[in-house]
Amino acid sequence: MEVLARGWRGRLLAALIALIAGLPGLILTPVIDRDEPRFAQSAAQMLETGDVVDINFQDAPRAKKPVLVYWLQAASVAATSSSEARAIWAYRIPSLLGAMLAAAACAWGAEALFGALPGLVAGAILGVSTLLVIDADLATADAVLVGLTTLMMAAFARIYAAAKGEGRAGVRTKTLFWLGLGLATLDKGPVGPAIALLTGVTLAIWDRSAPWAKSLGWIWGLILVFAIVGPWAAAITVTTDGTFWTGAIAGDLAPKLTGGPESHGAPPGYHLLLLPILFFPATALLPAMRIEGWRARAQTGVRFALAWLVPAWILFELLPTKLPHYVLPLYPALAWLASFALTRPLGPWSRWVGAGLSLFIGVGMGVIIAVAISLYGGAADVAPAIMAGSLALGAGLAGAAVLVTRHGLAALAAAGVLGVAAHAVAFAGVLPALDPLWTSRAIVRALDRAGLDPRGGLTPGPVTVVGYAEPSLVFMLGTDTEVSDDVGDAAQTISEGGPAVVDSDHDAAFRAELAADKLKAHPAGAVQGFDYARGKSVRLTIYKSDQPPLSNASAP
Repeated sequence: MEVLARGWRGRLLAALIALIAGLPGLILTPVIDRDEPRFAQSAAQMLETGDVVDINFQDAPRAKKPVLVYWLQAASVAATSSSEARAIWAYRIPSLLGAMLAAAACAWGAEALFGALPGLVAGAILGVSTLLVIDADLATADAVLVGLTTLMMAAFARIYAAAKGEGRAGVRTKTLFWLGLGLATLDKGPVGPAIALLTGVTLAIWDRSAPWAKSLGWIWGLILVFAIVGPWAAAITVTTDGTFWTGAIAGDLAPKLTGGPESHGAPPGYHLLLLPILFFPATALLPAMRIEGWRARAQTGVRFALAWLVPAWILFELLPTKLPHYVLPLYPALAWLASFALTRPLGPWSRWVGAGLSLFIGVGMGVIIAVAISLYGGAADVAPAIMAGSLALGAGLAGAAVLVTRHGLAALAAAGVLGVAAHAVAFAGVLPALDPLWTSRAIVRALDRAGLDPRGGLTPGPVTVVGYAEPSLVFMLGTDTEVSDDVGDAAQTISEGGPAVVDSDHDAAFRAELAADKLKAHPAGAVQGFDYARGKSVRLTIYKSDQPPLSNASAP
């Protein structure tokens, strides 16, 4: 095993583990509202318009994140599919590659600090962690960010160790640090630089010196960062007359720091509470890494991992806005500490608490799957649900066995395999079968059955949707899809011979509008589902015009 872990082989193996973990969900999971279709739709519009500078969702500027992930998604779609196909898997490929980069870079950095085998173990722990696998399956900026941040921080760790006389860090390592910093900034703005800055300041205060800072290559490094970020930053400033930055800072960043009306707020401790679930199947190692990490805090690798993890984690806990993936760039540091803990003699408290925690999470995941099936599934979904729940329980048992048997590495490998299998069955088998959750998919299928999807060329378009505004439907039906709360817009579409989709809250008003405009349409289908983004059940009716378009009807 030691031979497989050395050098490029260990990094490649870690990346392959992340690939295997993420691939099933990437291919088979339907579009997830709401962030994913917003990213994918904006990338699709880049391909449709040829404008690779400005970022828009339909006609609305998307001043949320910088441009890198949109470029990557557009390039991925151009290489493997087309914007017309609306195949979400093609937009997710950069996220999977980001997860693979994160696992490989995690192994590379840990190898220099802890040795080849602990490096591979750290990369594998990260590669199969629940949170990374979920984000690898979503067409968002987060998995790309963690890949670039891990590369940056792994290079930083090697530079830090070299300054202490432990190993070497040449120009290539320093270049990777600045390259990761620049690309992380182009992907998600200040997150990557903030993590590097917090880590550096913490190390300087802790060590009471910072010899590593003298060898970073500040002049050429900052020039490289500017060369990566500067051209697009200048172009978007000119294109939008500076409004992109107003929207990004005042409309997106500031509310997250101060707590806006859609802040996803939660009290401090939110991320810590979710950690045992999202770090699964390596949950069993959390108590041990806490104790052993603190005991060995003087060691170079452990100190760097703690400086990376603790200050940024506290910051994320204090921010009023919280989403589970915010702390994902800190998970590689957790993986380093977990791998290090396996090399230490552990006390009974670490072993039995960790084993109990692992078993508890495995059972909990099985319960979550059972509840989801009972609420949204059918009889045909029971068998795959039982399989997914059993695999999750098996992963929990194997994680517990890491600490209470003499075969720790073998048990950890088994926990990883079972955890990956549980995720694959849950996200590629169980989740897509929960039909009530996929309302947008059901609408598109109903339009197809009725011959009303404008993309087939059989009916005028675009589709007008009233009362249901999920971005997934816009992505699936195309950029021209009209989303409105005004029944007059739907009546106008009927008058032009196009289809309208109206939710039950607007249905009576829509029928009254048809009567007032002397228009006729009949229901051609109905969809009932659960809009999980809004947390409410929905019923929508698809209307087909009973008359030709007005332009044709009035023709001589």
